[in-house]
Parts: sequence; C-alpha cells; structure tokens
Amino acid sequence: MTSGNDIKTAQATYNSFIKAATWGTGICIVIVAVVVGLISS
Repeated sequence: MTSGNDIKTAQATYNSFIKAATWGTGICIVIVAVVVGLISS
C-alpha cells in the first residue's frame, strides 16, 4: 500500500492539474470570444 505522504503528494498534484486546466479553459474561452468578435465585425 502507499504511505500517507504519497497520498498527500498525489492530491497536491491533482489539485495543481485541476487549477491549470481551469485557467486553460478560461483562456481558451476568451481567445475564442475575441476571434469570433473579430470575424463578425
């Protein structure tokens, strides 16, 4: 079995990944909105 320290490290890595994915999704939405705005104008 894994030790408690491995679980804490895995949770920290998972939380960092979720945070990065959230920021990445937000940035992609903003970029898409800008491109659509430029195309429609």
